Amino acid sequence: MKSIKKTSFFLLLIILISCNNSDKKTVSNNDTIKNDTSVPIDCPMRKYGIDMHNMKPFADVEKYIEFLERKDRAIWQKPDSVVSFMKLKGNETIADIGAGSGYFSFRFANALPKGKVIAIDIEPEMIRHIHHKAMTSKIKNIEVALASADDPKVPDKVDVVFICDVLHHLTNRAKWLAKLYSEVSKGTRLILIEFREGELPQGPPEKMKISSKEMLSVVSGAGFTLIKKDSTLLPYQNYFEFKKN
Repeated sequence: MKSIKKTSFFLLLIILISCNNSDKKTVSNNDTIKNDTSVPIDCPMRKYGIDMHNMKPFADVEKYIEFLERKDRAIWQKPDSVVSFMKLKGNETIADIGAGSGYFSFRFANALPKGKVIAIDIEPEMIRHIHHKAMTSKIKNIEVALASADDPKVPDKVDVVFICDVLHHLTNRAKWLAKLYSEVSKGTRLILIEFREGELPQGPPEKMKISSKEMLSVVSGAGFTLIKKDSTLLPYQNYFEFKKN
């Protein structure tokens, strides 16, 4: 237990040093840095103007990350099967919206040797975590971006938008999806995973769930075309794939 607490303390220390000193690392007098293959320390909190002192306590964030990354989740979420089912070519750019701890983001990064992942979340703490993990693990094809509750803020030139267990949290799904449609290019794939209706051992309360009928209506209403629906890949969730034509 003491070693875990000590590790957590040092991780927090590294994050704070990175974010507080990222703008102090400069090169002057025409000096160049050669043979530097490390991931640059470029704290995303500065980019988005986030005050580190107003962020949630590290201990609370760590508990939530542990919940998202719990081992039993893989039994029913089947992340590797989902990535395989998506049939990626390996050179795409994927926007992982509602990335959380990076549960899918890091798996996508591994499946995209010539592509990249943009991990998007509305929680600065999650963005900080993913950035720090990618930096310390020297994973160079993951970028992070901070979104807002009413705007996914997907960057240009994204091939695939991946959204898992996020849509049921939105209060105005039609408006949010219309915004997403306006941000992506023609041909972009939209993959949505949501819990099925009925009493299940996993998932949100029944009143929060989105029925398949409503899902098809609201996403199609935003302009996307349904390409595929699968109810056998995952035990408790439906897999939807749409496209912007």
